[in-house]
Amino acid sequence: MATFQHKPKDTPGRGYSTKRKGDEAEDEALAFLQTRGLQLVQRNYRTPGRGGGEIDLIVRDPQGTLVFVEVRSRSNARYGGAIASIGALKRQRIVFAARCYLSSLRQTPACRFDVVVVQTGELQWIQAAFES
Repeated sequence: MATFQHKPKDTPGRGYSTKRKGDEAEDEALAFLQTRGLQLVQRNYRTPGRGGGEIDLIVRDPQGTLVFVEVRSRSNARYGGAIASIGALKRQRIVFAARCYLSSLRQTPACRFDVVVVQTGELQWIQAAFES
């Protein structure tokens, strides 16, 4: 698990949306992962139809493993913080989306599910955070 301090962008104020905050957290997570040698494959992959799932980042690590990354951002650690917000249903939807994505490939590569948490001035990378 890797952790580093980050400098938040402009202070949130009026008109600062949750979506914008999430996009900034994804930008930060991607930049961090790229400094660790991971390459972006796809961003914000969504399954077709209703009731599907979404994967924030799909990246490939230097060994060729396909990594499905969930990015979570919280301003504080109340209620268990960002990591606690990834419940069973959220994990189920991520796994469903990953299976849909993998079904479009000719060969199924090695893969794993990581989580990047951006919270209270820190970024935390949790590798192999859960299994399918």
